[in-house]
Amino acid sequence: MTQAAQNYTTVFSVERTPQEAFEAITNVRGWWSEGAEGVTDQVGGEFVHRYKDVHRCTVRVTELVPGRKVTWRVLDNYFNFIEDQAEWKDTEVVFEISEKDGGAEVRFTHVGLVPQYECYDVCTNAWGGYISGSLRNLINTGQGQPNPKEDGNAPDHQHAATAHRAKRSPRATSLADTKVTA
Repeated sequence: MTQAAQNYTTVFSVERTPQEAFEAITNVRGWWSEGAEGVTDQVGGEFVHRYKDVHRCTVRVTELVPGRKVTWRVLDNYFNFIEDQAEWKDTEVVFEISEKDGGAEVRFTHVGLVPQYECYDVCTNAWGGYISGSLRNLINTGQGQPNPKEDGNAPDHQHAATAHRAKRSPRATSLADTKVTA
C-alpha cells in the first residue's frame, strides 16, 4: 500500500452548493472549535485550535479556491495522550469540493495522518465526528457541533482519547478526566 493510500480520508455529500460547503469549511468556529483564534478564511492566515490541555495546534491556511478547495498546513501540534509530538507537525489538511447530483461532495484528507501514528485511531474517530457530523450539519442546516469556547462538554466523538490515554496514564481515571479533539 502506498503512503498516499494510507492518509486518512472521508467523503460526504450535501444538498447545498459547492460555494456553501466552502464557506462552511472556512468557518472553523462553526464546526471545529468555537474558541479558534486567528484567521481561518484567508491564504496565509494562521489560527490556533486548543481544547483544554488535551490538544492544541497552530494551522496556516495555504490554499483557498472558492467552491473547490481549502488546504491547511499544521505548523505545530500537541496532544497530551501520545509520546511523539511530531505526528501532526507539517501534515496537510485538504478539503476538496465538487458538484455532485445537484449538490456538493466534500472529500476530506489529512495528508500525513497514517495508521502507523499513535494518535491514528483517536484522531480518525474525532475527525470523523467533526467532518461527517459537525461540518456536514453546518453545511446542511447552518448549525454545527464545534468544541465549546471554554470548559463545556465535548461532543461525543472526543471521548475515544479518554480510553487511549487511560491505557497509557494511570492519572486518567474516568471519561471526565480527559477528552480529545482532532
